[in-house]
Amino acid sequence: NRRPVADKLLQGALRAAYNDLLVHGRHPIVVLYLSVPSSMVDVNVHPAKAEVRFAEPGSIRGLLVGGIKNILAEHGHRTSRTVGLAALGRFESNLGGRPLPPAGAHHGTALLEETAVFQAPLAVSEPAASIAPQTQPAPEFPLGAAVAQLHDTYILANTGDGFLLVDQHAAHERIVYEKMKAELSAKGVASQALLLPEVVELADQDRAALLARAGELTEMGLEIEPFGDAAVLVRSQPAILGTTDIKSLVADLASDLVEVETGIALKERLEAVVSTMACHGSIRAGRRLRHEEMNALLRTMEATPYSGQCNHGRPTYIQLKRADIESLFGRR
Repeated sequence: NRRPVADKLLQGALRAAYNDLLVHGRHPIVVLYLSVPSSMVDVNVHPAKAEVRFAEPGSIRGLLVGGIKNILAEHGHRTSRTVGLAALGRFESNLGGRPLPPAGAHHGTALLEETAVFQAPLAVSEPAASIAPQTQPAPEFPLGAAVAQLHDTYILANTGDGFLLVDQHAAHERIVYEKMKAELSAKGVASQALLLPEVVELADQDRAALLARAGELTEMGLEIEPFGDAAVLVRSQPAILGTTDIKSLVADLASDLVEVETGIALKERLEAVVSTMACHGSIRAGRRLRHEEMNALLRTMEATPYSGQCNHGRPTYIQLKRADIESLFGRR
């Protein structure tokens, strides 16, 4: 009857929908209006009617999680604008409160003296950026065209009305993560047999947690079995991960699984486990990319849900409009 309620099912559905889109410790704030037939809800479970009980809680939870995720997927690129404006604020704060001169104004002697140090020729050392040939972004490409890689970590892209700065590891991490989830949902993650099985030594608690979920991990492309009293043997890994550090991956997974309650199916904690795998299978910061690789990453981001954030909730790119850049240089 249009009363506000504090329902654990609704709160849990909200957390699940935002689970891999927010940084740990951050929480979504929403206004949610839920309309259901009176026969499907019991409003008499609390004296003040502050709580309710649903006749089909699983259906309600699935409806909410799916609906919220669909909306977030439609607006996945909007978050980068918010991050970009925050970055713009930091640029401006570095001016120390000193206003920029208006466009076309003559600079005073003091300002000329202050910048005179930059008049001498600069020594050229190893470039910090890899410059790609100039390309113009096609109108159908919202993330633009790559023009440079900075510090072998960030991709600079021209969008026509501004630019993007992409964190290559964070962006690829989301791509791998979403692909693994899709594979698992469809038929299970494709596995790749290791040329030589890898022995990974673990603490007793970690080893037990890993082996208890061995069957479910096989569905995710990771095949393990006991090896002695203090190790596991890894025979295959998810094919999508490519070359990765198996020992580090298994150790991180074991640590995650220790926190999962025994009675909870691993698929219900899919995000945490697949997120760890995706992180190990992503392009690392410090890897130099070719021009075509940078553009391929941008195109894949455009086709990937929630690509504005990595699976830990951090932004994958910052976007600044041309008007923002012009304001920094006192052009408007």
